[in-house]
Amino acid sequence: MIAKSMEPFLVGSSVIRAMFEEGKKMAKVFGEENVYDFSVGNPGLHPPKEVKEAINYINNEMDPHVVHGYMANAGYESTRQAVADNLNKRYGSDFDMNNIIMTVGAGSALNVIMKTVFDPGDKQVVFAPYFVEYANWARNYGAETIVVPPNEANGFEPDPEALKAALDPKVKIVIINNPNNPTGAIYSKETIQAIADVLKEAEKEYGHPIYILSDEPYRELVYVDREVPYIPDFYDNTLIAYSWSKSLSLPGERIGYIAIPKKSDNSEEFFNAAVVANRVCGDTNAPSLMQLVVERCMDAQVDIPYYEKNAKDLYKIVTDAGFDALVPQGAFYLWIKSPVADEKELVAAAKEERILMVPGSAFACPGYVRLSFCISNETIQRSAESFANLGKKYFG
Repeated sequence: MIAKSMEPFLVGSSVIRAMFEEGKKMAKVFGEENVYDFSVGNPGLHPPKEVKEAINYINNEMDPHVVHGYMANAGYESTRQAVADNLNKRYGSDFDMNNIIMTVGAGSALNVIMKTVFDPGDKQVVFAPYFVEYANWARNYGAETIVVPPNEANGFEPDPEALKAALDPKVKIVIINNPNNPTGAIYSKETIQAIADVLKEAEKEYGHPIYILSDEPYRELVYVDREVPYIPDFYDNTLIAYSWSKSLSLPGERIGYIAIPKKSDNSEEFFNAAVVANRVCGDTNAPSLMQLVVERCMDAQVDIPYYEKNAKDLYKIVTDAGFDALVPQGAFYLWIKSPVADEKELVAAAKEERILMVPGSAFACPGYVRLSFCISNETIQRSAESFANLGKKYFG
């Protein structure tokens, strides 16, 4: 018998992962090369050469007790300082190792922050469309999720006025995911500044901090001439959750960090509490080997032009088939308007053409579907005929 508290999680079990499993079943029937699985953001590129070189060096040259042993719950001091130095070099910030906590990917980083901030009955705000696990994770700590409706008229950038209307004294966190999953949009400086202004006024009114939780696993994946704003420049109470899953193609290695700016509210106390939260959430510490690997790969990146080509090629294939889509600015997702109100009908029709996509309702935004283009370009090219057939069903 399971706990009643688990029942909502089962009801909301990930549609994305379900489509991924469906793809594996279809591949056994039709052959892997004949199934076009755009469901999961699972990077198809090899990690950059610096990752392999770092692993070889660590395994061959370093003391195994250091490589595979326990360290401080916050992570290796050298790794944390390397992260701090890299952020300072890129953004002119003033981090040191005591502002950085190494985590088991961005998911763990988000959970640690929520554990540190939320009391039961507190609330967070998210902007639709949003990554569904945000609400599940908040529920772990007895917090409610307020969903701001999608701002379709402005390319799915958040609406600061809608945020203002959604706030109440119980709100402790506002999550921003930029570049965005699932839309691929990059939020502008003007939008971030307007959000910051709204939250500063709310902090004064409510008398407590409201944190922007900046979820940044796609920060390096940019395909247009547009800057990804560094949110601590706009708002003091910003907490950064980062993962190398996308920038180094290491999703299964589960390595990321939390960055707590010195100018955020009671940053030293927050750091100490978050270190304890990292332990009591069950992680103990981030994977030791991968901490040492990323320490040596701070400036390494996957082949961004490869993803950029995938984005352009898939956009052309989909729009040539008659569908309306948002031009991907970052991340690795194509956001498509469904030609029918119930996008799940489109998802089902796509499956008949051996195309796997994720319904927008999985991101609190029905009427759209998401395609992940971090797969091989060959698969994208082979999918053109299936998309053309799918388009004919709706556009003739």
